[in-house]
Amino acid sequence: MTDSSPTSSSDQVAYHGIIPPMVTPLKDYDTIDEAGCERLVTHQLEGGVHGLFILGTTGEAPSLSYRLREKFIHQVCKQVNKQIPVLVGITDPAFVETLRLAEMAAEAGADAVVLSMPYYFPAGQTELTQYIERIVPRLPLPVMLYNMPSLTKVWFKIESLKRLVEMPQIVGIKDSGDDIDYFAQLMQFKKTRPDWSILIGPEHLLVESIALGGHGGVNGGANLFPKLFSRAYQAAVDGDAALTNAYQKEIEKLQAIYEIGKYASRRIKALKSGLSLGGICEDGLAEPFNAFHQPEREKVQEVINTLDRKLVL
Repeated sequence: MTDSSPTSSSDQVAYHGIIPPMVTPLKDYDTIDEAGCERLVTHQLEGGVHGLFILGTTGEAPSLSYRLREKFIHQVCKQVNKQIPVLVGITDPAFVETLRLAEMAAEAGADAVVLSMPYYFPAGQTELTQYIERIVPRLPLPVMLYNMPSLTKVWFKIESLKRLVEMPQIVGIKDSGDDIDYFAQLMQFKKTRPDWSILIGPEHLLVESIALGGHGGVNGGANLFPKLFSRAYQAAVDGDAALTNAYQKEIEKLQAIYEIGKYASRRIKALKSGLSLGGICEDGLAEPFNAFHQPEREKVQEVINTLDRKLVL
């Protein structure tokens, strides 16, 4: 459990603080590294995070079988045991499978589901809005929208959100658009829906997003260093400029691990490599992706070695 208390701006929202998009520890492309998963969840809980987001982009959800996803949801929810909220990604190209994933999450005891636009065929804003309006009333849990335009090829435009914000079952949005101006525009919805959680994905923008009124971050680097991100969040909401700047410098240094390798999958490879180097879980990825080889693993370790251990551990 986190030792930090919600800020006044977070009193009305269900989800705030650091909610890591957890990697899915794998032994092979269709087998969970169960021991590694247990260690990773423990690592997050001891790191003071405020929730967990599983089966998102960092969790490689689209590459995993439905059988494995169901097993993973149950394992995480059982171990967390309501200590912090568990949010489950349910986005799938098939409407029916999205519904089924949501039912799996509800049965396992998850707290909310996370929904983006189905990937592959890009949708127009009218199609996006109507899709959300059709599917949300059929979902058994509260819904967090997920803006991930780099992979879904579609933005949740502000005009569309003005319509969707009226749906009470939708409780917020996670923005991974990497556009701080867009994020700033999301703040207008705090007036319409003071209960909405507005969270940032790109971790280097965490502190800036909080200054704009955001409620926290769904930050991949928190897989490796949950204390760094939970402390940075608290320092930012407390208005401790010196401490916030110190944590921000460490977060910025950490970004170098995402530049290792040459494929888009390098971000997940880097996180899993770091977790493997730390003895937390294996570094295997789902097909068709490969783990880092030794030269890349050494570079990941070099970046980790540059961090100030007093601030990140």
